Amino acid sequence: MPLEKFQWCFPARPNRLYNIASGITIAGVGTFAKVLLAWLNKVNCYNIELLESAVSRRNKNQPLVTVSNHRSCLDDPSIWGCLRIKTLFTRKYMRWTLAANDIVFTRRLYSKFFSLGRCVPVCRGDGVYQQGVDFCLQKLNNGDWVHVFPEGKVNMTNEYIRLKWGVGRLIAECKQVPLVIPFWHVGMEDVLPNKEPYIPHIGKTVTLLVGKPIEFRDMLTHLRNERRSPLEIRKKITDIIQEEFVLLKAKAEALHHKALQDRQGFQSNNINISNEEKANR
Repeated sequence: MPLEKFQWCFPARPNRLYNIASGITIAGVGTFAKVLLAWLNKVNCYNIELLESAVSRRNKNQPLVTVSNHRSCLDDPSIWGCLRIKTLFTRKYMRWTLAANDIVFTRRLYSKFFSLGRCVPVCRGDGVYQQGVDFCLQKLNNGDWVHVFPEGKVNMTNEYIRLKWGVGRLIAECKQVPLVIPFWHVGMEDVLPNKEPYIPHIGKTVTLLVGKPIEFRDMLTHLRNERRSPLEIRKKITDIIQEEFVLLKAKAEALHHKALQDRQGFQSNNINISNEEKANR
């Protein structure tokens, strides 16, 4: 049943009970992410200090937008297992993220749970002007963190997908130009394969490469002085993110390939050492 059959899942004025329930949900989901990604699997993070600093140590009024590729249904929340436990358990630090209403918000119970975990429903195909995007823009204007998968779906083929322009609107229309941090991850599709049975695996390798913050302030000032249309501005912003994705993808895949080779070599050496020990007994 699609979300439009239900009422909007976020209260206009969250009460204390709602905030407590949200905090418990975020802590529980954060625990799951840490256990799955960092303890049951192996994650190699590069430049993670840039992301951690932006999430937990930026100015309290500075909005943050992170963007990444989307390879598995467990990318969010699992990928946040790379962050410190304190960050994962602190409600004020955690992200808001856009989630497809026809996949995530299909039951009233799911709607309650995912909204407590700061997932915001978005209707794919309804364009950049819709309630979910408006809601995230409001959160950015409050200085919060919003994460976006601008591919708009799980990219099962790992091909280049034209990014959706909703992220361009969030950046362009935010009252204060947000800090924008891109990152690319490889290997989440091994942790949760995109085919049945949908059971998380352990012992897999994941690589996460955080890129440098993208500066949009000067570009936005220039485009506005030229009186470019909102559509042109959204497209330009999204194009820049796409270009950065291309660079990050190549680097992350090279790092991931090397990590797999090193791991295979380490396992082979251990097997050889074990065989030698048995032969010497």
